[in-house]
Amino acid sequence: MDAAVKKEDKTPDIILLLVTLILVTVGTAMIYSSSSIIALEKFKDSQYFLKKQILFVFLGLVLMVLMTKIPYTQLKKVAYPGMLLSLILLVILLIPSIGIKRGGAMRWLNVGGISFQVTEMVKIAMVVFLAHLLARKASQLKNFSKGILFPLIIISLVILLVLLEPDFGTAVIIATILFLMLSIAGSRIKHLLLLMTAFIPVGILLILHKGYRLTRLTAFLDPWKDASNTGFQIIQSLLSFGSGGTFGVGIGDGMQKLFYLPEPHTDFILSTIAEESGFIGVTIVIALFALFALRGFMIALKAPDLFGTLLAAGLTMVIALEAFINIAGVMGLIPLKGLVLPFLSYGGTAFIMSMTAVGILLNISAHAARTKDG
Repeated sequence: MDAAVKKEDKTPDIILLLVTLILVTVGTAMIYSSSSIIALEKFKDSQYFLKKQILFVFLGLVLMVLMTKIPYTQLKKVAYPGMLLSLILLVILLIPSIGIKRGGAMRWLNVGGISFQVTEMVKIAMVVFLAHLLARKASQLKNFSKGILFPLIIISLVILLVLLEPDFGTAVIIATILFLMLSIAGSRIKHLLLLMTAFIPVGILLILHKGYRLTRLTAFLDPWKDASNTGFQIIQSLLSFGSGGTFGVGIGDGMQKLFYLPEPHTDFILSTIAEESGFIGVTIVIALFALFALRGFMIALKAPDLFGTLLAAGLTMVIALEAFINIAGVMGLIPLKGLVLPFLSYGGTAFIMSMTAVGILLNISAHAARTKDG
């Protein structure tokens, strides 16, 4: 291996890194723009959310850099313990005296005065677990009982615990990632179709079983039917998009964030971006996420081994799926799911876990040249 190849070995995907940093920078600026009035009203400090987000950005960058330094193959050592810890935390979360209930769901734990969202950590742990397990069982994946049954049981248990919070959106993301990672690992098409025929009816039953899920669906189809209640959120979001026009009203000059648009700095931050930077701003954000997904899957294709391929693809899918669901939801293209927009929305656990995923992706990309070199 010559010096040129050695240097290439240690070079991460610069485009992925730049896209991430641009999104983080835009997100930090828009969090301040969208939250300053709310922060002043609630906490008497217009920079309350900005200060906390800057801390999250710092922690996220530290973890990202750390993950670029630790060889991604070392993650195999924590694959099973990480999955076991995830299951334990999901169970603990459901204990009423321990789990923190916000927005009608038990998704948060408080340890030493620091609260964190368990499912954000679970998604990363699940991808590492599946990547390691499926890479080990690659030769057995054509056999349902030997190759697919065990990961299916474990992830189904995760999905069940997530549904009990309840968090239907995250459950859908986990099920989708399981299906896609099985596909990439080489599972039989008939087995994948069997899983689809099992999961889809269950999903429909879960929607029909909980009235509020069905209400969200009907609100998505016709939000103006109940404009002051079930359709309020999406209508306010659509008004933000309409008000922005082509170039927006100007950063900081949006009106929808003034207690009209719900959660303008978290779930609906793209709506704030739409009003203040217009069609151009939204198009740039969507293009950046599309480029991120493209680079992530390119890293997966060039990874030195199957574990790296599955890991990169899974982590890319976590971020890409969350971005797609959030963007499509606030634009009224699909029902709202209550998911934040990666890198842009205010939040600690989700942001830090996304940056951790980026660090792992950069680490895998730095080893891509070894595939050719052998």
